[in-house]
Amino acid sequence: MDDVRAPLTTYEQLAKMIDHSLLRPELSEQQVIEGCEIARRYEVATVTVRPCDVDLAVRLMNGSSVPVGTVAGFPHGSSTTAAKLYEARDLLRRGVKEIDMVINIGKLISRQFQYVEAELVQMAQTCHEQGAILKVIFENAYLTEELKIVACRISKRAGVDFSKTSTGFAPTGATLEDLRLMVQHCAPQVRVKAAGGVRTLESALEVYQVGCSRFGATATVSILEDWKARLTRQATG
Repeated sequence: MDDVRAPLTTYEQLAKMIDHSLLRPELSEQQVIEGCEIARRYEVATVTVRPCDVDLAVRLMNGSSVPVGTVAGFPHGSSTTAAKLYEARDLLRRGVKEIDMVINIGKLISRQFQYVEAELVQMAQTCHEQGAILKVIFENAYLTEELKIVACRISKRAGVDFSKTSTGFAPTGATLEDLRLMVQHCAPQVRVKAAGGVRTLESALEVYQVGCSRFGATATVSILEDWKARLTRQATG
């Protein structure tokens, strides 16, 4: 898909690709507050917080254009299906609009595909009943190319909204090779999100160009300030 997509031309187009990530375990509550303020000020796609911070984030983002997202079964995906469903329902009741769920990596590697698909179907239904979006994290660092393709096919059948490369806590994050593979086998039914390693404007534009619809970022301020500066230079010739 390289060179197929039209270039981005507005601030909003790039800003609305960013899930501003506040998932690191060592973040203080004050850092979460500051992160929510950044997400609100820069009008990104979502602010993605730890489950324990959802109530705080929902209050802080009230009245803004930025919904709150969070994670389930994070970061290893090894919770039982029942636990993931309970977690999702609890978080949805608290006001989140998007959930990034880790696929059961061990079951996928063990080729227990029916288990994996049944879990995704139930999670997708749970989110969609509340008008929420489900993103499924594959954690590609641990998967063969074949299993990445299988995960894409399962995601399409299950009706999830996004497939996502990684948690950001595995040995590697998003690669352009993986993103191309996921776009090829997921799109257009399932959109693709890059996570782990998108820290500059250039890398953000690269993941857009290969077909991503979203990316997770902690370097939101520098990416979007660089983008604003580039758009200003283009406008002034």
